[in-house]
Amino acid sequence: MSRPEFNIDKTEERSLTAFYKGLEEREEPCDNGGTIRVFERPDGYVLFGVDARYVAERVYRTLTALKTTDLKQEYVTIATSGFQNFLRDALLNYGLKVEIYGKVDGKWRMTSWGSPGNLSQVEDLMSGQLNTNPVAIAVKTQGDTVGLAFVDLNNHVLGVSEFEDNECMSNLESLLIQLDVKECITSDDKVKAVIERAGVSRTDAKSSWFNANEVESNLDNLLAEKLQPTSPELSLKNALGSLACLIKYLSLTSDASNHGAFTIKTHTLSQYMKLDASALKALHLMPSVKDSTKSSSLYGLLNVCKTATGSRTLAQWVKQPLMDKQEIEKRHEIVEIFTSSDLLESIRQNLSTIPDLNRLTRKFMRQAASLEDVVRVYQMVATLPHIASGLRAAQSELLEETFLTQLDSIITGLQKFEELVESTIDLNSIDSHEFMINPDMEEGLNDTKARLEACQDRMKDIFASVSDELGMEMDKKLKFENHHVHGWSFRLTRTDASCLRGLSKFKELATLKAGIIFTTNELRSLSNEFTDLSQEYKKIQARLAKEIIEIACSYCPLLERCSAVLGQLDVLTSFASVAIERNYIRPTVVDSDDRKCILTASRHPCLEAQDTFIPNDVHLGQDSKKFLVITGPNMGGKSTFIRQVGVIVLMNQIGCFVPCDRAEISIFDCILARVGAGDSQLKGLSTFMSEMLETSAILKSATDKSLIIIDELGRGTSTYDGFGLAWAISEHIVKMNCFSMFATHFHELTELAKEHPDRVDNLHVAAHVGESSDDITLLYKVVPGVSSKSYGTHVAEVVKFPTKVVNMAKRKAQELDDVNSGTQGKKYASEDLVAGNKLLKEILTEWKSQIKGDEVDGASQLLKTVVDKYKTQMEQNVFINDALASL
Repeated sequence: MSRPEFNIDKTEERSLTAFYKGLEEREEPCDNGGTIRVFERPDGYVLFGVDARYVAERVYRTLTALKTTDLKQEYVTIATSGFQNFLRDALLNYGLKVEIYGKVDGKWRMTSWGSPGNLSQVEDLMSGQLNTNPVAIAVKTQGDTVGLAFVDLNNHVLGVSEFEDNECMSNLESLLIQLDVKECITSDDKVKAVIERAGVSRTDAKSSWFNANEVESNLDNLLAEKLQPTSPELSLKNALGSLACLIKYLSLTSDASNHGAFTIKTHTLSQYMKLDASALKALHLMPSVKDSTKSSSLYGLLNVCKTATGSRTLAQWVKQPLMDKQEIEKRHEIVEIFTSSDLLESIRQNLSTIPDLNRLTRKFMRQAASLEDVVRVYQMVATLPHIASGLRAAQSELLEETFLTQLDSIITGLQKFEELVESTIDLNSIDSHEFMINPDMEEGLNDTKARLEACQDRMKDIFASVSDELGMEMDKKLKFENHHVHGWSFRLTRTDASCLRGLSKFKELATLKAGIIFTTNELRSLSNEFTDLSQEYKKIQARLAKEIIEIACSYCPLLERCSAVLGQLDVLTSFASVAIERNYIRPTVVDSDDRKCILTASRHPCLEAQDTFIPNDVHLGQDSKKFLVITGPNMGGKSTFIRQVGVIVLMNQIGCFVPCDRAEISIFDCILARVGAGDSQLKGLSTFMSEMLETSAILKSATDKSLIIIDELGRGTSTYDGFGLAWAISEHIVKMNCFSMFATHFHELTELAKEHPDRVDNLHVAAHVGESSDDITLLYKVVPGVSSKSYGTHVAEVVKFPTKVVNMAKRKAQELDDVNSGTQGKKYASEDLVAGNKLLKEILTEWKSQIKGDEVDGASQLLKTVVDKYKTQMEQNVFINDALASL
């Protein structure tokens, strides 16, 4: 990536360095957020100190990009195009706040700033389109009550919510995911852990910001319709305090374009399925920066949307699965209409011409729009009747009710806008990418244009006359150009310019590499006249354009409605397109009193493209078991199986068809997951602590209408403790009577089916081991029953572990089997078990410390030596004496 030079004189360098060092302290940029400061220059941007190092590492991926000023200040430069990409990543992927400084009236000052939840001031500087809505929230707790407020600046929506929560903050975590929150403003340390868990950027605020005394007067300024004294939002005191904080942090009332632009709503958690952060990651619902392909996530797979609004709506739907059976089936019905209609492609083709209406609307409201933006909206309005016509051809009452009624109303409301554009803008100039006022709009503009054209005609006559006089062919040898310094003038190459010698009427203006620039007195006079007329024309046009844009701004509420309707249409047609391409079927939504999840030949939507993918059936419900224990070899497909069930359940509730041959699915109130340690260790949590925290949250959040997915549990501690915890947790979940799938390496957990035969079922992923020891085939087929054996040593052989290590592993595994069979059925006092476990750990730790490197020949003898040392203590403990008797 090219880097612009940092050209600056000594005086300005001293001034800029002093200004930078005199700025207030801030949280420096790091992997978990912070603030980065950027200085705008005529040829790009420059960053200093820690900010420069951050950009050198992130953008250029080398510290050699750093340079040093004469005042020994490290800096790095970045071109405008590179900065646009970095700004996007900084705000959307790295969780940074960005302050941009520029020179205003000769002094450095902050000209704009942005944060993950507030892109309004920097959006036009960012590259690409936004596929999610930047949502910021403020949170305040009082006892077990959580009061919060949120703002969606894309759609000009304020929201409040107040609810009771547990110590794990499970409800707050679900809400952070439902709203796709990017930034949380709070003064409450109590919520810090859940904010980090959800991957949300945190901004600290003063507790005084949560004072709700002035919030009602602020709302009077911001809302399109004033709140009534009986409005339910006014009764949520904690939420109103959070709203006051949010209004202050975002300075909403100081921006005149926000006045009267917002609506307010109360967000109710129960209207959507709850998802925790672990489920979001385990099911890979949203893309990450590490994804190698678009279809790695569910969102990436389903996002074949034609509009930016559609992509943002899809992101919202994926995190807000519906709970209302009628609404879910309504979406399914619309998708089915589109999958069986020939009109799908024509509607999607028309949608592809729709611009980002939310972004355009914000430009109009900030008075930053241009005539080009007016024309883009006009072209969109011209497309709406074609979309409506396609929907009407389907002859569906549901499409009429959902889309057509609203579209017809919007088309009617925008007719005056069309007339405005057609009467005020020169539409003939659009093809040449010129956006001009129709000169007939005002007599002064028409008169100035006529004088400009007359001036141009006279200059063309002079051009022809000079061409004849010099004997130089027009446009080939003699050039006639509007030079940025000299105005309209002639140019000849240096070779051809010899013809000017002795001709005093031609005045030489400049000698350049490209040739000699010259003029005549008459042409100079006409050029000056043309410049004056052009400035007059531009001045009149700018005034008229401002008036047109102000009128266009009054249509913003209608454009926002249009954006919402087209966004939903785009998502549902995308669902239909994906369903056709990938052979998805419409699921049957089961009534709430008949709990079941029956999937025939189910596939993982993100993995089924693999040639070797094996479909599997799922039976969970009233007539079958609700708790499934899945065993089998590593890499055999256990994890894929339980995750694909979670993904399919969610797809059903967002209104999408599913990758099955048949599907009957109940509505679930939440999906909770415990899968892997993730990056917990990077945050200072052990694997075991991470397991326990996530499992605790699951046990406190789940209901009998939840789906729990657990992929291994108990690996972070000793085998005995791990199995004990896995058994106790599983039994607790079984008694909760919710749908659960538990993939485990503890084969002993399959005994749960004997304890609870009416609720627990055992499944395993099949594998075949041939006559040769390294002939193991993973079949990826989930079948009833318990896995007959462990395949760990077979897998070790396949990946070429040393033979001595494999043989010892087999021998020890057999010895452990003998121990287990010898002690099976015995009951031990709890104190014997605790003391025995502790002694066993001491014995194994000492044995391990005596084994040198990977030498295994004398390992058994060393173990017996250590056991002899502890013989007396062993004999006094019944449990450990039995367990090691065979050694």
